[in-house]
Amino acid sequence: PLSVSPAADPAVISPQDPTLLIGSSLVATCTVSPDFPLKAEDLYWTLNGRRLPAASYSALGPSTLSVALARLNGSRQQSGDNLVCHSRDGGILAGSCLYVGLPPEKPVNITCWSKNMKDLTCKWAPGTEGETFLHTNYTLKYKRRWYGQDNTCQEYHTAGTYSCHIPKDLALFTPYEIWVEASNRLGVAVSDVVMLDILDVVTTDPPSDVHVSRVGDLEDQLSVRWSSPPALKDFLFQAKYQIQYRVEDSTEWKVVDDVGNQTSCRLAGLRPGTVYFVQVRCNPFSIYGSKKAGIWSDWSNPTAASTPRSERVAGGCDPKGGEQNTTLRRELKQFFGWVKKHAYGCSNLGIKLYDQWRVWLQKSHKTRNQVGKEP
Repeated sequence: PLSVSPAADPAVISPQDPTLLIGSSLVATCTVSPDFPLKAEDLYWTLNGRRLPAASYSALGPSTLSVALARLNGSRQQSGDNLVCHSRDGGILAGSCLYVGLPPEKPVNITCWSKNMKDLTCKWAPGTEGETFLHTNYTLKYKRRWYGQDNTCQEYHTAGTYSCHIPKDLALFTPYEIWVEASNRLGVAVSDVVMLDILDVVTTDPPSDVHVSRVGDLEDQLSVRWSSPPALKDFLFQAKYQIQYRVEDSTEWKVVDDVGNQTSCRLAGLRPGTVYFVQVRCNPFSIYGSKKAGIWSDWSNPTAASTPRSERVAGGCDPKGGEQNTTLRRELKQFFGWVKKHAYGCSNLGIKLYDQWRVWLQKSHKTRNQVGKEP
């Protein structure tokens, strides 16, 4: 049988697809195949579609034309810059990709967290400069400290560009060594090794079932309740919570930092007749006695509620009721002033505290009316 030889390429560029450091110079040659009746003077070069000046060309033989490129900049695209040899009529004879860039830098700032102790996600930063102008591949590796074999993380970009997620098969009570390797056409760089125990980097889902409700007719208060994260109910840990709230037409959140480990809290000092958005988050710490601070969860979805409107209606009211209302308001104001001085955080705001205040008032001989006392 006849063997058919494939059609010869019209020309060959050398070097083919080179990788160069930024600032390098390059001399490339285009040699036309003897099967094509083209001479060196019938050729020209383009780089990324732009014609290169004839002053940079040299004929190195009847059918070979070189081009000199000096002080190259980083490639415009990670797939390389296109250096093309053309015939006089614009036809493409051959092409080469130039990869011009920098070797990778050592990845830095590796941080990891474990959602409900079931998995591990890590992220990192790509060195101080970051931009190498070349496609750079990042690989997260990990191993149990004493039992040695290296494992490679498979699920990348789960929490941003430089991140990876390890979904399962992680041991508790065992330190892990974790590091990131960066590689491109110009080299490899390896981060420092981070040592961590899963128990020290646990975070949870946000608290669920967040309810915000009015406190009777008190126009400057709202009550917040929530459930602790169910995923950790079988583990020995402590949790602390944080609340943040904002007025409907504002973007500024006010944070209540000292809620402690309770799952309810009363917000005071609010504006009457106003819609508030409230969010809660959780920090599990001291899991099985771990000494680390714990990592805050995301905030829960905002829950909205409004404070009652202020009942300052003009005319037609019972003067006696009005007096009593003013007294109640004055005493509440005094009470909240006292709370700020004598109590810490909203966690302690309750009937017990109110009773303490009444005792304090009596001792100070300042009691005027026993508010709400049955006749």
